[in-house]
Amino acid sequence: MEQQSFPQLGVSEPVVRALESRGITSPFAIQSMVVPDGIAGHDVLARSRTGSGKTLAFALPIIERLDPQAPRPSALVLVPTRELAVQVAEEFADIAKVKKLSAAAAYGGVSITAQSKAVGRANVLIATPGRLDDLIRRRLVKLDKVRILVLDEADRMLDMGFLPQVSRIVKHVPSDRQTMFFSATLDGEVARIATSYTRNPMRHEIHSDTPVVEEAEHRFLSVQSGNKVDALVKLLQENEGRTLVFVRTKRGADRLVEKLKARGLKVVAMHGDMGQPARQRALERFEAGKVDTLVATDVAARGLDLESITHVVNFDPPSDHKDYVHRVGRTARAGRTGVGVTLVQPSEEGDVSRIASRLRLQEEFKESGMRMAKPQVVYASTKGRKSLLYRPPRRSRV
Repeated sequence: MEQQSFPQLGVSEPVVRALESRGITSPFAIQSMVVPDGIAGHDVLARSRTGSGKTLAFALPIIERLDPQAPRPSALVLVPTRELAVQVAEEFADIAKVKKLSAAAAYGGVSITAQSKAVGRANVLIATPGRLDDLIRRRLVKLDKVRILVLDEADRMLDMGFLPQVSRIVKHVPSDRQTMFFSATLDGEVARIATSYTRNPMRHEIHSDTPVVEEAEHRFLSVQSGNKVDALVKLLQENEGRTLVFVRTKRGADRLVEKLKARGLKVVAMHGDMGQPARQRALERFEAGKVDTLVATDVAARGLDLESITHVVNFDPPSDHKDYVHRVGRTARAGRTGVGVTLVQPSEEGDVSRIASRLRLQEEFKESGMRMAKPQVVYASTKGRKSLLYRPPRRSRV
């Protein structure tokens, strides 16, 4: 099927020109699927991984449908993290102004009073559940005029424990509304929530045969504990572009940054113990190219949507396959390519090999010279005999 243009999707000429001024000339797959239904006012359920271009998939219908003179806020976008709230607001800003619309972000870590004033003036409110819940309880914002509700990265909000706040917030939004629901998964608890929040939704899914980012190159590197920092320094010196390095703890992030600075590298940390202004300054320095490397914990990096990240390095391996996908998904976004490298110490080979197996990255893991661990089988004693609690999955015949 021939790829459609933005005008063919129903996007108006002023908005098309605004997109072109930013170098955006043709829609991504999720945008082609969602934008026509969104502009038509249908509820939408969309399954698409992070980095697939879904922000514009809901931003364009909102911009096309809202009346700048309508009571504010007229649209609400819920996102899981502060950084994503800021980035979505920035994505709206340049395009929305051609329709005389404004957007504001609400998130924790900064003055709630100053934020409440900006929120009251905005047509589109982008917010994290915790801060918006607080604004509502303090009666600093009302949502009774919201016509369009978007839940972005709904599965991530569920993982982070935001469901109680999201449920309270949705009760303040009129039931006669348009709802667009975006998630990397649409099953289990996420499916139940999606069904309860939408009415006769149009469902769109971007399918992939692989569970990881296909556009990324996946590498595993065997290291000894004593030369782990040396290995990272070598990688950073070889990399052309900007690198996001993941560590397990906040203290670990600070310690690693000091070691890398001592080697003459331009690097900055970002973690949960930093205030929002400090985290924002770190991101701005990284985006502007003033530093080449950002060292972050999983929590701090949730929802990061930076097109400039060319490499992701797991200095500390992820705890499971979901965290691996989240981490490496920070690169190879919106049609670009990228590289994900995981440093593996001997004591970590078994756990990391099982993650690689779960993600169908066995060949990439073996190329490092390390051996795949055997699937774990756990037994428990039951009345004097062993009972199999876990059985490795059988290969299905094709």
